[in-house]
Amino acid sequence: MTLIARNEILALIPHAGAMCLLDGVESWNDTAIACFSARHAAPDNPLRRSDGSLGAACGIELAAQAMAVHGRLTAPAEGPPRPGFLVSLRDVRLLATTLPPGIGPLTVMARRTMGDARGAAYAFTVAAASNEWLSGRATVLFEAPP
Repeated sequence: MTLIARNEILALIPHAGAMCLLDGVESWNDTAIACFSARHAAPDNPLRRSDGSLGAACGIELAAQAMAVHGRLTAPAEGPPRPGFLVSLRDVRLLATTLPPGIGPLTVMARRTMGDARGAAYAFTVAAASNEWLSGRATVLFEAPP
């Protein structure tokens, strides 16, 4: 079940056009989000290499976009959205060097492990079927309010 469709995601985060790599949100709550994407297999994926392959580390961008969507969904309603900046990655594990285009839709999970008005820390995974292709932890800092 899709709770939030791609067109709604485009309205939530600054990633436009083909650079928005998420197709939808399946579920979310105060601490976690589950998204899905088949955009890793799209020929117009802007992260593709000249040979057509897509590095597995590009899954970090999928996870970062899931974190951005989660941040917007859980942000206070008052005031303009505050940009977030990915400032740290830890414990990143890649199952392979590239993402095969035929692996099917990816599930992107992000779970906020801590956070406040200044930033948040997330644990994330990118998987297809029962294979986890990438996992790690990320820290996002928010721009200070004006």
